Amino acid sequence: MLQSMRTVFPHKFIPATDFTALAQDMEDKSITYADAGVDIEQANRTKQRIKYLAHRTFNKSVLSEIGGFGGLFAVDKKKFHDPVLVSSVDGVGTKLKLAFEMGLHHTVGGDLVNHCVNDIAVQGATPLFFMDYLAVGKLDPDVAERVVSGVAEACKHNGCALIGGETAEMPGMYPDGEYDLAGFIVGAVERERIVTGKAVQMGDALVGLPSTGLHTNGYSLARKLMFQIAGYQPDTYVNEIKGKVGNELMKQHKSYWPVIRRVFEADAVSAMAHITGGGITENLPRVLPKGMSAVVEMGTWPVLPIFEHMQKLGNIEPAEMMRTFNMGIGMILVVPAKKFKKVQTILERAGEKGYVIGKIVKGERKVQYS
Repeated sequence: MLQSMRTVFPHKFIPATDFTALAQDMEDKSITYADAGVDIEQANRTKQRIKYLAHRTFNKSVLSEIGGFGGLFAVDKKKFHDPVLVSSVDGVGTKLKLAFEMGLHHTVGGDLVNHCVNDIAVQGATPLFFMDYLAVGKLDPDVAERVVSGVAEACKHNGCALIGGETAEMPGMYPDGEYDLAGFIVGAVERERIVTGKAVQMGDALVGLPSTGLHTNGYSLARKLMFQIAGYQPDTYVNEIKGKVGNELMKQHKSYWPVIRRVFEADAVSAMAHITGGGITENLPRVLPKGMSAVVEMGTWPVLPIFEHMQKLGNIEPAEMMRTFNMGIGMILVVPAKKFKKVQTILERAGEKGYVIGKIVKGERKVQYS
């Protein structure tokens, strides 16, 4: 029989285990959840430690208190007159494997939030609230607190509230010291201002914003190249990448919301593409209307050393690199010619670099490299 115990926000603990192996002992002693590998008291103490982190992200729109079954959030009617909600969900992926090995649990929370924020920002959506899901085999209160601390800090940085979460303690599902992390975000944008890409026209400029590294994509291949083929360890210093392998791979996924917000408010973009899994090759076409393609000029932006080194290690074809990694460009703005100078000014004032990496041409929603 499957038993479960739920506590509420910020995290509900949902352990799951098979009690068949314990049935033989039932006649001799009373079985507790602790016997199955779940410590309810420890889970409750962890919940109390995490509660403070969530409260720091609250704003006047958060209507629910800690302890409810669902988080309540009111859309500000003074800020939004005809709001459309925009949502996204994602995980950190196999980047977590490196986090486990390095004992680095704080930054993955920021990876998760920033990825989700970027996904809705490209449609012009202001981040409103976030919820996370942390699944573990056996709860380590310190690790859980560090993970959620990273989530809360990134939420605060992006101006959204962490209004709920769930921690599932499931003995036997995950090896000791490992966990999975996913998150869900909701934002809002005025109906008449949704960025759909329909306004894209031939001649629009492609302005690429630099990434900090791999962000949260391509880690299965990166780990194979670095640790299996090259035989590196996380603390191996590699001259070609000018740093230790682990540090380079764990650089946090960047949030582009601060600069996107300014460009969006200036009505200076016709489309935006978050360059995640699939690279520029597969992500840019997602925001192009029928009859439009993009020409991307190689060599117009600095490719980070880590990408060049991985390509060399695996003798990887350029096309494969471009559809697996972001190659140093984490966000692309499609900018009308008449708005180009305005965008340049916004980027300069925000201290953000931008590279003109190509333009929009006639075609069928594909990326051509030149």
